[in-house]
Amino acid sequence: MKLLSKNYFFTIFLSVFVSYSYAQSVYAPLNKDYEHLIDRYEIKSGKIYQNIHTQLKPFRRKDIANLADTLQKNLNLNLSNIDQFNLNFLQQDNFEWTDSTFKSDSEKPLYKQIYKKKSDFYHYKDSTFDFHLNPVLFLGGGIENNNNERLFLNSRGLEMRGIIGNKIGFYTYFTDNQALFPSYITNYITFNNALPNEGYYKRPIGKNNVDFLTARGYITFDAIKNVMNFQFGYDKNFIGNGYRSLILSDFSSNYLFLKINTKVAKRLHYQNIFAQMTADVLNADGRYPQKFMAMHYLSWNISKNFNIGFFENIIFNRYDTLTKQSGGYDLRYLNPIIFYRSIEQQAGSPDNANLGIDWKWNFLKRFSWYGQIFIDEFVLSQLRNRTGWRGNKQGFQTGLKYIDIFGIRNLDVQAEFNYVRPYMYSHNNLYNEYSNYRQPLAHPLGANFQELIGILRYQPLKKLQITAKTFYVDYGADEINKNWGGNIFLNNSNFVQEYNNKVGQGINTKLLFIDFTASYQFKHNLFLDFKQIYRKVSTENRESLITSLAIRWNIVGRNYDF
Repeated sequence: MKLLSKNYFFTIFLSVFVSYSYAQSVYAPLNKDYEHLIDRYEIKSGKIYQNIHTQLKPFRRKDIANLADTLQKNLNLNLSNIDQFNLNFLQQDNFEWTDSTFKSDSEKPLYKQIYKKKSDFYHYKDSTFDFHLNPVLFLGGGIENNNNERLFLNSRGLEMRGIIGNKIGFYTYFTDNQALFPSYITNYITFNNALPNEGYYKRPIGKNNVDFLTARGYITFDAIKNVMNFQFGYDKNFIGNGYRSLILSDFSSNYLFLKINTKVAKRLHYQNIFAQMTADVLNADGRYPQKFMAMHYLSWNISKNFNIGFFENIIFNRYDTLTKQSGGYDLRYLNPIIFYRSIEQQAGSPDNANLGIDWKWNFLKRFSWYGQIFIDEFVLSQLRNRTGWRGNKQGFQTGLKYIDIFGIRNLDVQAEFNYVRPYMYSHNNLYNEYSNYRQPLAHPLGANFQELIGILRYQPLKKLQITAKTFYVDYGADEINKNWGGNIFLNNSNFVQEYNNKVGQGINTKLLFIDFTASYQFKHNLFLDFKQIYRKVSTENRESLITSLAIRWNIVGRNYDF
């Protein structure tokens, strides 16, 4: 009866809102290269666009198309031919929302049905239904020094999106995957019993290859036109302007969530995320225990080129020690505006509450300075006295983007620094740690590290994109049976020392990771990728050199840069 009442309530909720909803755009999949284009042209314009708050990802296709249309008509930007090609790519990829004068039809569709639109394998539209279908394919292979096995990744599937009845947007994505990853990823899978970015996987006994499914899907609708938007489904989110996020990244597996975006007075964008996540992947009865997250985020465009954001979130569960089952969602955390810490105190302080800020400043039509501050726990007196108290758990990020460096068109650089204190994101049980499906919700390295990132992007030809990334990390690994604050899955009540904690404590380790990637786009969303990776860890007696080649069609390239 209890379950029935919940389902009945949810059905009524959707029915009421959908009945009064408006045509709704779906979101473009999370993609670093795709998002870089949005950042680049916003910086180039010298201002912040009101419809896209770039730290809240993914972006709506409607907003991307409107931005590309606007930029194409802005003669003051002095766009290169390559810039115009990129904007045309964005328009083609989101053609259903572009200006009516934009030409998206193919000159010679196959059998009069296939590729009628330049970006879609199949497209159908009538007065009440808009449907897009694309096959998804990734065929890649590679070699790794000191590894006798051939690396490979094969993914095959479908992607569908559309609008029903001019009211509800929908999206679904499915791939079947087989892979043999480089040794450091295989070791990560073994140690954490989790495949980065993914959920359930299978691995034959005594083998290193894995077999897994990837599935995403959601519906969207506007409850108030151009003001309040709902998204409900199974996917990921990313919050931040950096390459990494200390707030919420896309590193972990997909999860179920309800997201509400509300735009107020043009300058304010308020986002709520209510999510159900997987606490662990080990359970005797075969059911994985669950936990929940609630997040508030307020983005404020203070001026035409400066933005600041305030966020708070909480990780919680009402685990029943008698039945050994996860509890339900605490309805008090559904409140969309109250401070979570006050609710958590009223509940007896059993949960993990966090807060912080981030910012972005675009200036001189060439630069963007951004950053984040994440506060897990904070006692000012301990911080002021520099005691190194283990309970002071904070993270800090700052970065700079510089486009068209030295006057060279389409040559962009990004530098970023991330600093996370020991024991950050961890808690005294797995139901409150900042994780999902045995993977961090923020930075892939967890805690107890400082990281310097350099990224160089160059597009010498319209269809050729070259990216070079360098990561240098100083972190502290945990010793056997000693928790120095690096592994967020360890109980932070079992710490080594109360005071004198510092970043890099434990087994001090240096990591150097270099990634060179060249991508050539033969046809819309059909790429040939060449990748060269160099990875060295100071505590290991080997250096990894990985070379790979892949064809990908309507799928984002995978990056395991940790």
